[in-house]
Amino acid sequence: MPKPTLVVESDDPQVGLLEAAGKLFRQKGFAATTVREIAEAAGVWPGSLHYYFPTKESILLALMEQGIASAESGFRRALEASDDPIDRIRLAIRAHIRMLVGNEAGTYVLLYEGRGLTGDARTAMVRLRDRYDALWDGLLYQALGTGRLQSGIDVRLTRLFILGSVNWVAQWYSPDGGRKPDEIGDSFADTVLNGLVG
Repeated sequence: MPKPTLVVESDDPQVGLLEAAGKLFRQKGFAATTVREIAEAAGVWPGSLHYYFPTKESILLALMEQGIASAESGFRRALEASDDPIDRIRLAIRAHIRMLVGNEAGTYVLLYEGRGLTGDARTAMVRLRDRYDALWDGLLYQALGTGRLQSGIDVRLTRLFILGSVNWVAQWYSPDGGRKPDEIGDSFADTVLNGLVG
């Protein structure tokens, strides 16, 4: 039996499997992608894949973990640029948009494939998402605590509004569209903050 065709090259089989899975999930969707296809694309035998990931859901969850880690890292780096709580909201929106258009498989699966998880894997995914949401809630509570946001705003609803709206950028953004990610972020932040700043 010939060795599977190599689509993704990596010295680390686990990294190669995640890259291959990410590409296939993006092309075909989680449900339509088979474990055998992932193994072939990574250049490993299907049995070897199970050594690293016992199930297809565990691969999806690992990609989501990468996506959340990338989002958290970008969020924290962005906030280092300012101590002003209002400016930090703007910077966080910029960072989130840069993550959305960065073409990472982890971001894609976070946005579109979470429904593919069930049971413990779904619970783990919700915990990951909650961790990122908590960063946003903390940022909004900090700004609210300064008195610079309108009193009485619902922080959770505001965070859902911001992230839910911004996430659509992943649908329509094009590098050839005339606006850079930070310009889109600033325009969005201007609109949002206009309604929030007291």
